[in-house]
Amino acid sequence: MTKVGVVEDAAGERLPRCRWCRRVLPPSAKTGRRRQFCRQACRQWDWVARQRARELELSETDLVVARSELDALRDDLYVLACAVDDARRDLAAPGKRSERELRELLDWLLDAAEPLHNREIARPNVPT
Repeated sequence: MTKVGVVEDAAGERLPRCRWCRRVLPPSAKTGRRRQFCRQACRQWDWVARQRARELELSETDLVVARSELDALRDDLYVLACAVDDARRDLAAPGKRSERELRELLDWLLDAAEPLHNREIARPNVPT
């Protein structure tokens, strides 16, 4: 079974993420089992994916992804990597940066990160 991914917030607290869509889970009650999914739809898609993986005899470490999805992800990561390289180079250059220059740099980084931030896992193609 896939383990729930955990990230830390600015205060260093661990924030659990949804097993399916990787969104940060809302705070849960102190008692009972920990939440693994943010919505019922995520729970359902996870179940469908596990059933399909069982049918195809895929192991827990195998991943099936459409080439177009992988290519789009790689493209978005490349754009973000270029933005980070540009920001590092601009910040390493001698001299003081104006507020406008820093704002442009931050806007470029945010624009490059936005497609990854908004990315959703595509729903699996389930034969009907």
